Amino acid sequence: MARQSLQLELAERPKVSIVPGKTFRHVTLPVPSASELQDGELLVETLYLSLDPAMRGWLNDIRGYVKPIQIGEVMRGFALGRVIASKSSKAKEGDLVLANTGFREVARLHESAVEEPTKLPSNGVLSDLLGVLGYTGLTAYFGMTKIGQVQPGETVVVTGAAGATGSVVTQIAKLQGGRVVAIAGSDDKVRWLKEDLKADVALNYRDPDFRKKFAEATPDYINVFWDNVGGQQLDMGLARAAKDSRFVLCGAISQYNAEKREGIMNLGMAITQRVKLQGFIVFDHYKEYPEARKQLAQWLEEGKIQRQAFIVKGGLQNSEEAFEQLFKGANTVGKLLLEVKTPDSTTAERVSSQL
Repeated sequence: MARQSLQLELAERPKVSIVPGKTFRHVTLPVPSASELQDGELLVETLYLSLDPAMRGWLNDIRGYVKPIQIGEVMRGFALGRVIASKSSKAKEGDLVLANTGFREVARLHESAVEEPTKLPSNGVLSDLLGVLGYTGLTAYFGMTKIGQVQPGETVVVTGAAGATGSVVTQIAKLQGGRVVAIAGSDDKVRWLKEDLKADVALNYRDPDFRKKFAEATPDYINVFWDNVGGQQLDMGLARAAKDSRFVLCGAISQYNAEKREGIMNLGMAITQRVKLQGFIVFDHYKEYPEARKQLAQWLEEGKIQRQAFIVKGGLQNSEEAFEQLFKGANTVGKLLLEVKTPDSTTAERVSSQL
């Protein structure tokens, strides 16, 4: 009997939050045989899927930086996978690859859609390939080096600071000499930011005195504001923007599932304080990925960047639980991944040996 592959397809567009059992449907299909592959094609089994807040935006039928997912299409997702059959010179059976497999157990891909993993540093783990050395780490790197451009002594505020991107941003800001005010949604996350990532100040936005503490933490106003959250926190940042400050607009997770979206009341400060507000997409800098990954890997090996990964187990059947973790935050810090198939004990060594 042919091997079967489970995949997650969009069944209906969510009006607010993703609804388990309604937004997606699970479909099982036979996996093509190796003999069915065309020249340049590969079969890749998914090991880990990256879970990112931007995924919620892909489900809306509106203009974005990538086309929205259509009803009946497989949910888009970037993954670390293993080649199980190949008619490509780019990767052979057993090799690990990074690819947009989508939310499916086995993907049939053209070689142009896969890339070799970055060589892990001596203290690296597989989750780093989708975290600090993946798109989340690259996003932090380019946003801070291209837009934030922190100068020593400047005050940097990071919202969503305990997440995959925010945690790397926090540490890059410290490496650049900034005084970092990190914001997160629980006392445990605040403790991690302060004790492990060495943020100068860490605040819980759920604290009843958050507004007061935020003002006290920015007595000389804000030079760089990294926004992962949008809404109220972005508005508070604008109210305390310093002259010639830079606002790096990366995400707006507070608004993605909101029934009523919050507007910005303090936009006038962008005029009076000559604020630069700039959005960006990591794909804009793809030609510089190798250089950025080399620097991030060096910082990781030298212990200058710490990271955490929270891995949702149980395979693709648990994808909706994983989305709930992503948007509710729960007690997760760092990179969130869905383990589709448990890697064997030699997988990490395989990354180094094939490069």
